[in-house]
Amino acid sequence: MKQLTGLDAAFLYLDQKNSPMHIGSIAIYDPSTAPGKFVRYKDILDFIEARLPLATTFRQGLANVPFGIDHPYWIEMEDFNLEYHVRHVALPKPGDWRQLCIQSARIMARPLDLTKPLWEFTVVEGLDNVDGVPKGSYAIVSKIHHSAIDGMAGVEIMNAIHTLGPNDPPPAIEDTWKPEKKPSAVEMAIRGYIGNVKQPFRWIEVAGKTIPGLARTIKGLLTKEFSLSQALSAPRTRFNAKISSNRVVEGVALDLARIKEIKTAVEGAKVNDVMLTIVGGALRRYLASKGELPETPLVAMAPISVRSDSGGGDLGNQVSAMLVQLGTHIADPEERILAIASHTKEQKALTKALGAQQMSELSKTAPALFTGIAARLYTQFGLANSAKPFFNTVVTNVPGPPVPIYSAGAEMVKYFGLLCLFDGLGLGHVVMSYSKEVTITITADRNMMPDPEFYATCLRESYEELERAILGSVQKAPKAKKAKAKSAGSKKAPARKKTAAKKAKPKKRASPKAAPATLEATHKPASPELPLQEKAS
Repeated sequence: MKQLTGLDAAFLYLDQKNSPMHIGSIAIYDPSTAPGKFVRYKDILDFIEARLPLATTFRQGLANVPFGIDHPYWIEMEDFNLEYHVRHVALPKPGDWRQLCIQSARIMARPLDLTKPLWEFTVVEGLDNVDGVPKGSYAIVSKIHHSAIDGMAGVEIMNAIHTLGPNDPPPAIEDTWKPEKKPSAVEMAIRGYIGNVKQPFRWIEVAGKTIPGLARTIKGLLTKEFSLSQALSAPRTRFNAKISSNRVVEGVALDLARIKEIKTAVEGAKVNDVMLTIVGGALRRYLASKGELPETPLVAMAPISVRSDSGGGDLGNQVSAMLVQLGTHIADPEERILAIASHTKEQKALTKALGAQQMSELSKTAPALFTGIAARLYTQFGLANSAKPFFNTVVTNVPGPPVPIYSAGAEMVKYFGLLCLFDGLGLGHVVMSYSKEVTITITADRNMMPDPEFYATCLRESYEELERAILGSVQKAPKAKKAKAKSAGSKKAPARKKTAAKKAKPKKRASPKAAPATLEATHKPASPELPLQEKAS
């Protein structure tokens, strides 16, 4: 048995009926590349079963400590049933993108059974009318509890169930997995007592590691190298209140090469700055259409992976975070990206001073009893409706493989990330790169965002506005129907004045970067490694 850290367990404590704390993805596959040019549900089951040894999360469940006096433990479950975790549904005709989003939102809204291994895959057939996707494709909507994985560990699980070629053989690995007998309540109570005795010593050890970071932070604040005031000025928006149990999902796919062109044309910008600028512009458009655009800029929480190269096979959460202003108060997209690039640079300096790894380790020492009670009280008393938000949304950037990958012989043609929500956070964005595309997928509370199609339009228009401002032209894309905003009032948003496109300033391109690092298979290197996209730091 292995105990959950305080950070991992916090996601369990936050798990409520209205806020199930799982993350996931929508992966769309073209079965025409598989042997026989089709894939059956049984083929998917057999493919996953052969790869269960590559990730311990697949067959691990929770063993709780009585009265919540200490964090739970992971245990190898006795009654594991693969068919319970891999479900099968089909979309009705016409089988379009909107229907897939609705089905995905319903799946994400349903809590996981915490008495079983904390994951589910739902095979969704009938994708016959999705733009850019071959007819007859299918999707796998995955959801895995956030207590088990962070974004990078999620990529590793995807690595475990994919291959680099459509005809790659099953991994040559012996399955040595053995179920564990669930310990008694008395045994778990004893473990909890011993854990609490050891806890003060853990605090002392971690505190000793964080003191140098605090000293560097104080020095940086005194010398005005960075500031906390901007990051702590998040306004209240419709997305920062108690959430419902209903979800919506939407997403857009963008050309990754074009995104990198924009990054190269802006001095000091990173790919992540480009994506934050697009999100900031979309939020500006969306809230302005409701007459709710705050004067102060919205703030995003951007998770930072502190997973070391040597610790790639360790699951759980190894993350820190930084707070970034999204420039929603700036109309000009060129000015917005420059402001965001400057602010992210400042926040990275703050994070470096604090020590992202040390802050992550400190969060893992949170005491179980108080953390659990605080999380439940926060939800039950609706404190999100009155407490000042530290951030308005989440924008997490997860690099995926830069080459096509396959599952059961079917090529993955699209990849979208899904996020969990909680009280005070009613909108989240996942930026996911795969092959030649980068996607922005939103998960939102349906009451807070009743018109996700319109927000997708805002994302697309924000991207095109930035593209035109920086590169001087907009790359042609297939025409799509524009969605309209749902508004309580009858007033229309003021029309935007057309302006001439700005010419991009010439800039010497940076020399090519080193080849991206490869991602090892989770725990055991039994299958070929899937390379990751370059990290957008």
